[in-house]
Amino acid sequence: MTDILSMRAYAKINLGLEVISRRDDGFHELVTVLQTVSLFDEIAVAPADALTLRCDRKGMTGERNLVWRAADLLQKESGTAQGAVIDLIKTIPIVAGLGGGSSDAAATLRSLNALWKLDLDTPQLAELASQLGSDVPFFLQGGTQLGTGRGELLEPLPTPDGQWLVIVSPDIRVPGKTPALYGRLGPDDCTDGSTTAKLTEALRSGEAIPEECMVNAFERVADDAFPGLDRHRAVMLKAGAEQVHLSGSGPSLFSLVRSESAGVALRRRLGGLGFHGIVVQTVTSEEQN
Repeated sequence: MTDILSMRAYAKINLGLEVISRRDDGFHELVTVLQTVSLFDEIAVAPADALTLRCDRKGMTGERNLVWRAADLLQKESGTAQGAVIDLIKTIPIVAGLGGGSSDAAATLRSLNALWKLDLDTPQLAELASQLGSDVPFFLQGGTQLGTGRGELLEPLPTPDGQWLVIVSPDIRVPGKTPALYGRLGPDDCTDGSTTAKLTEALRSGEAIPEECMVNAFERVADDAFPGLDRHRAVMLKAGAEQVHLSGSGPSLFSLVRSESAGVALRRRLGGLGFHGIVVQTVTSEEQN
């Protein structure tokens, strides 16, 4: 029977994201707390003579897909002649600030490393992951991590125990979203990282997540960049969300809730107002791996 390896590729939210400055290499210096949550895509790989990517979404099997690029990079860098059939089942909203593409790429590296018996360790995989995108190294381990540099310098943090959230992911597309959002930032949007440092210390101390420390540098520009995003935020508050936060560069919004039942109740109220909510829980690196 053909060996098939399957793996979950979890979404992420940013508990905090501060942009410090623009770097000489064109990237931005930032500090962020990344957190995997229980919304996931699925990657399945099986041996084959060549690389083939299949997906349940149309238009996602080309060589620009990060899954394909991850597989191709690993194949070339390792020197293996092995191929694989890669099946990608998408659940995470696309280009939504939830890291779906980056998580898929990381899961591809991990699963093909196992399928092809390459025995690359995490630092070796992280070096390849960093060539694919700033978020990709984070997804090799997941859980809760402090990201600095352009987000690729990572430090594990304790995961908030049993934290539930409700995500609303508006279907609002912006061409070249991430560079477009960075391009809208002005000097007043850059901070010194001290607020996220307070968030980090609270997590290290095992305290409840201090929402006053959950800042995002893109909050100011997101409503202008994503037409209708302010309406989604207003509806979440009307439905009973205590606070609403932006994930990454958006447009996904999320709210912390006190329990699963509170999340289900908020989702139900959102549905009554014509909006779709997703109830998720924080995922630790141990649960992911």
